[in-house]
Amino acid sequence: MDFVSVIDLAGSVALLLWGVHMVQTGVQRAFGARLNHVLSKTLRNRIQAFFAGLGITAVLQSSTATGLMITSFTANGVIGLPSALAVMLGANVGTTLIVQLLSFDVSRIAPLFVLIGVIMFRRAMNTVRDLGRSFIGLGLILISLHQFLVILQPYTNQPSLRMMLGSIADMPLIAVLIALVLTWIMHSSVAVVLLIASFASHNVISPDTAFAMVIGSNIGTALNPVLEGSGKDIVSKRLPIGNLFNRLIGAAICLIFLSQLSSWFVYYYPDINRSVANFHTLFNIITAIVFLPFLTPYAEFLKRVMPRPKEEKIEDPSKPIYLDKSAIQQSPMLAISNAIRECLRLCDALEKMINGVDNTLKSKTPQIAIEARRVDSILDKLTNSIQSYVTALDPESLNRHELTQTERILTFCTQIANAGDVLDRNVLPTVQKMAKQRIVLPDDMMDPLKDMLKRMHKNLRMAATLLMNEDEDLAMNLAEEKDVFREIENKANSIYYNGLRDETENKKLQIQLGSFMLELARDLKRTNTHIVASAAYPVLDQSGLLLPSRLQNKEDVDSLSEDETSSNKNDID
Repeated sequence: MDFVSVIDLAGSVALLLWGVHMVQTGVQRAFGARLNHVLSKTLRNRIQAFFAGLGITAVLQSSTATGLMITSFTANGVIGLPSALAVMLGANVGTTLIVQLLSFDVSRIAPLFVLIGVIMFRRAMNTVRDLGRSFIGLGLILISLHQFLVILQPYTNQPSLRMMLGSIADMPLIAVLIALVLTWIMHSSVAVVLLIASFASHNVISPDTAFAMVIGSNIGTALNPVLEGSGKDIVSKRLPIGNLFNRLIGAAICLIFLSQLSSWFVYYYPDINRSVANFHTLFNIITAIVFLPFLTPYAEFLKRVMPRPKEEKIEDPSKPIYLDKSAIQQSPMLAISNAIRECLRLCDALEKMINGVDNTLKSKTPQIAIEARRVDSILDKLTNSIQSYVTALDPESLNRHELTQTERILTFCTQIANAGDVLDRNVLPTVQKMAKQRIVLPDDMMDPLKDMLKRMHKNLRMAATLLMNEDEDLAMNLAEEKDVFREIENKANSIYYNGLRDETENKKLQIQLGSFMLELARDLKRTNTHIVASAAYPVLDQSGLLLPSRLQNKEDVDSLSEDETSSNKNDID
């Protein structure tokens, strides 16, 4: 093969990969949120999960894309590992459907797909434009595969190639390894399986060798997500590794009965192209049938082999755990999920600071406040990491729902960091000073502060939940907490001023204690305001439930005053 042919071949593979990318991005931009909804609603039953994975993969043209979507659900704990594995078994079958289609000569309709896609892409409507991108991608896939096979066609009669591939006829493991490496290099089992079918139809390789190479291609396509996952999060790796083990076990069983399977397929499917495509599909169907009943114990086995790391093992808590940079390019959806998981660590850090306030007030130990203030630097560093990660996403690769999610993530981490700053600069220094001076507030002054701290813990958990599920009712409940804190602050003011009116022997001490109470109540209310703004306001704003201002319109007030004045005059008359 000369240099020009190598370049042509590499260009065809690149065009194929770009076509697959266009199909994925087009479908995800048009229906990404709906696909997520379909997955989340069908994952309670493993049979439904299997068919959901099959259908979505048939649409996306990539089991890897489906795997990235489902990994985000699994990593966030939205669904269990058994259901996720069922989705991947369906995805493995779904990715064979394109091979079934392309085993027929459909290259002639490629220009039609491109033409339709360009017409749709030039339309102003976002969804139509995104679907146009997918049609262009389908056309490029067909063109690239046709070009790929045309380039290789002259070499199928080369004696050296026939001799080399013929030498592995009795070595199925070598055939598996060759196909595995080819699939890993090309990042496409579709191209490799069609290449295998082309070689088999020209008698370059025997049916036994062709089926062994199909097995290798199936292993190779499951190997890519495992090798390319550069993140350190072991929980996210369970699914791709579990899917790889599925393929390996299925491959081992098929290799044992390879001769019998080959004879059976050749007998029932004399057309070798159809025979290779059908073997590819049936391999994945049989693997799914075998594994579906045993997914629960299999998932438990994976959890034991790859246990979740304990928090104590984290050397530097300010370093992000879930921000896998490879996901930024591979799957923006997974990158957003990673950022949300890291935001939950912000909540953990802020909760430690709130606990520091509570425990310092109870124990009168200044060191507790000092330790809690150190957490703020962790909070700031994590916030910077999340912001840098999210802003690295290309807005052009995101659909509207994903863009909204990135804005909500940035708002969340900014407001949580602001809440930490209030605690670090105002609340914690105050309670630290009180602990040093052994100042103890009386019960009536402590009650409002205890109420605020208790509600703040609850509100922080509500904010974390809102970041994941965008529930409008929950957002309303969280937003109403601002009014609750305002009432508690008013109660603290009343306690202070009532104490001033009372005739006590030590008025100066009463004023000092009241000042500490008011200062803490004010700053705790500010902290809570940032917690509310972190998650409730973006959801309410998106749904149109957020008012632009709490202030009443001045014209309405003037009108109301005039009505009251007129009413009073009528009463006098």
